[in-house]
Amino acid sequence: MKIITGSDLRTGDVIWWTGEGWSRHVNDAVEAGEHAEAIIARENAKQIVTDTQVIEATVTDDGVRPAHIKDRIRALGPTVRLDLSLKPADPAAGNWVI
Repeated sequence: MKIITGSDLRTGDVIWWTGEGWSRHVNDAVEAGEHAEAIIARENAKQIVTDTQVIEATVTDDGVRPAHIKDRIRALGPTVRLDLSLKPADPAAGNWVI
């Protein structure tokens, strides 16, 4: 599975392409398929996201899991203090469609 990730230019947050917009939650990411490069070009032109890239991921019982450790850390947060990591049900985290 190929998904798209990037960084929000306003906040610096790691974000994931949902098929309709961007989310801070990796489990909202969708398969980008053969249109990934076109999606990236269109989203970069809006100048709201930077460092966009297509990455490999798999779907597990726990949700979407990026294949590379660097991307898993970006998706799930710090590796030493789980109390600091992003919680999927956290209403303060904010999801938006841009």
